[in-house]
Amino acid sequence: MDGRDLVRSVKAVGSAGAAQGLRTVLAAWRRRRADAAGLPVRGAERARVPGPVLAVEPGPGGGVVRFTRSELRITVTVNGAVYWGWDGARPEPSYALDGRAPEPDPRAVLEPDKDGAWRVVAERLTVVVSRHGAVEVRTPGGVTLRRDLPPRWWEPAGGGEARWMQRSEVAADARFFGLGGRASGPRLRDGTYRLWNTDPGHAFGPGDDPLYITMPVQMVVADAATHLVFHDSTWDGSVILREGEEGAGSGHDRAGTSELRMDGGPLRCWVLVGTPARVLHTWASLTGAAALPPVWALGHHHARWGFGDEQEVRRIVGGYHERGLPLDAVHLDIDHFDAHQVFTVDRDRFPKLPVLAEELRRDGIRLVSIVDPAIKAAPGNAVYDSGTAEDAFVRDSAGPVARGVVWPGEAVYPDFTRARVRQWWGGLYEERLSQGFAGFWHDMNEPVSFTAFGESTLPRSARHDLEGRGGDHREAHNVYALGMARAGYQGLRELTPQERPFLFSRSGWAGMQRYGGTWSGDVATGWPGLRASLSLVLGLGLCGVPYSGPDVGGYDGSPSPELYLRWFQLGAYLPLFRTHASIRAGRREPWEFGDEVLDHARVALVERRRLLPYFMTLAHLARRTGAPYVRPMWWGAPEDRALRDCEDAFLLGDCLLVAPVLDPGADRRAVQLPRGRWYDTVTEEAYEGPGQVLVDAPLSRIPVLARAGAVLPVRGRDGGLELEVWAPAPGRTGGGLVVADSGEGWEELEIERYVTRWEGKRVVVERDGEDGPDEPSLPVRVRGLGAW
Repeated sequence: MDGRDLVRSVKAVGSAGAAQGLRTVLAAWRRRRADAAGLPVRGAERARVPGPVLAVEPGPGGGVVRFTRSELRITVTVNGAVYWGWDGARPEPSYALDGRAPEPDPRAVLEPDKDGAWRVVAERLTVVVSRHGAVEVRTPGGVTLRRDLPPRWWEPAGGGEARWMQRSEVAADARFFGLGGRASGPRLRDGTYRLWNTDPGHAFGPGDDPLYITMPVQMVVADAATHLVFHDSTWDGSVILREGEEGAGSGHDRAGTSELRMDGGPLRCWVLVGTPARVLHTWASLTGAAALPPVWALGHHHARWGFGDEQEVRRIVGGYHERGLPLDAVHLDIDHFDAHQVFTVDRDRFPKLPVLAEELRRDGIRLVSIVDPAIKAAPGNAVYDSGTAEDAFVRDSAGPVARGVVWPGEAVYPDFTRARVRQWWGGLYEERLSQGFAGFWHDMNEPVSFTAFGESTLPRSARHDLEGRGGDHREAHNVYALGMARAGYQGLRELTPQERPFLFSRSGWAGMQRYGGTWSGDVATGWPGLRASLSLVLGLGLCGVPYSGPDVGGYDGSPSPELYLRWFQLGAYLPLFRTHASIRAGRREPWEFGDEVLDHARVALVERRRLLPYFMTLAHLARRTGAPYVRPMWWGAPEDRALRDCEDAFLLGDCLLVAPVLDPGADRRAVQLPRGRWYDTVTEEAYEGPGQVLVDAPLSRIPVLARAGAVLPVRGRDGGLELEVWAPAPGRTGGGLVVADSGEGWEELEIERYVTRWEGKRVVVERDGEDGPDEPSLPVRVRGLGAW
């Protein structure tokens, strides 16, 4: 027995309450025993590399290159993506792909290259396979973007899953982004990043890794082009990144490197090349369009673990109304459950929950319910009984149902990798709908099992269906939350077919945007936590998850009035705008921080309400194009190295630049501007980019700049939709897109295109229709004219 484990066991019993503490100790030992008995012993391993080329078999979009000890299947698809799989691996089955892989591009041909290599030439890229198995991706002009060296495998001598390693080289000027939700980003510096969805078990800051959402998805930005690379294996792994250096040593560039190590699964790779917008559009065509939130979900949400009862909820809502603060949703955490049991209600504290929900809905406020996957393992619990009848729960390698420990105590876990279980789970949301809930918040779904020591999740030997293929938790862990989101989303589509489901999840994997969004999880209260909040939103957007946001104010502790306000001001410009905190933390209502903070928070809330039509337009564009709402500063100019290194500001769509205050005591801050003219949206002062400018950032607001020529749909003073137009630069035109959506249904709405230009001394705004330019049907307000 490890002495450290014994110490942790004693501490767990002492700190978590005797009964629950003892359960976590027993769960830890049970997990250890299960894995000792149920996991294969690797023993001696054989190392393997592909070897030299033996034969080539051309096929649609590419073909198969056979080596002495492996074969490489390579295909360029009609959407411009390139796929390759070692050991003959095909793109399916895949949890990331939305249906089947795209068809091969018939114009792409596998043909001989020099020095015994082979190549596939396509419209957007050329792929060259060397005679020993290196794979190189080049631009049409011949510039190398990525070179994957021949992979290596380590196979157990007695058979079983092979570990593998893929080392890649990128340009010396390249910068890495992505890999899911990383608190240290958005730009990923030199270091090791683990690919295993993890609840850190405490409030996290920039130094904590991994977190709740990890994805083997990298966005690599270089002067020559941007490319996204996705390794489609759900197993545990790690990525070791090292940025390159230009002019290193004796004047030669040193390439950047990415080394991927996986504990199993196929070695499958997708590479997408182009502008950032084109890359994410192609990524969305592979992994699925982002779920479209209802309009209310883009407003302000208030949550807390520890509301207490119905009267407390009414008190908080009344506080918003009395102070004239907009509020769109209230979230109920686990304390509204009966003894923490999911799909139940504590009738003593919430005796008339449907009545409360209806009262709130009449005031334009929706109720959102937390949903945990773990189910109390007790006969008489309706969900446990119905799940047992469905044989819905994950089993251990010896056959019995696997058990863990979560909030309700001893718990079991649905196997979301089985279609029948997903259907059963989706039907359970009928109970939530009957209580009046309109949205759903998935938590603890990494999945978590409290343990006194070791990993806080299910045993790796636990068995999963994996769509009939069979396997264990080593393969299923990272997609567990994805399956839960799929089950909930599809269930809600059936239960409320006329309404767009609203669902967001703490954990997930590639493709999770199909079912909803995510939030930061338990981010630490403090200025580093504020900075980490922005990093997470930007990084997830570059992995194809456009809807996310942090716990405003941080999950733990009591933020200072200044920190709370700066966090609140940032949150007002992020897709999910939600205050939330732990039961042990200080309050998060704006009026708890004094009159000055309350006044400034009101301004941020009113501005968010005014911008709701713009956020809704961005939601539609994210669904149709894959472009995130929140974009890095280099989005439109990835070749601008100053913008590539900018991590403290962002673009909100094409029209706005948001520069949050991320440090205490600041009343001015530097902003790195992209090319063009930008207007301060409060003072209407004009600035010219590219370059750095110093702008005012008083406690009352954070700097927000509008692009010259921009057209934003906003809520007018009368509550109706109007167009806010920012004057174009002299001799230039501008424009914007508008989707007028104020509902919750599935109508396919038109994207309206507007163009702005100077005509003499006035700014003209025209709607670009199928029959030519037309007068706008909406009121127009032109701003920025004072700068002339």
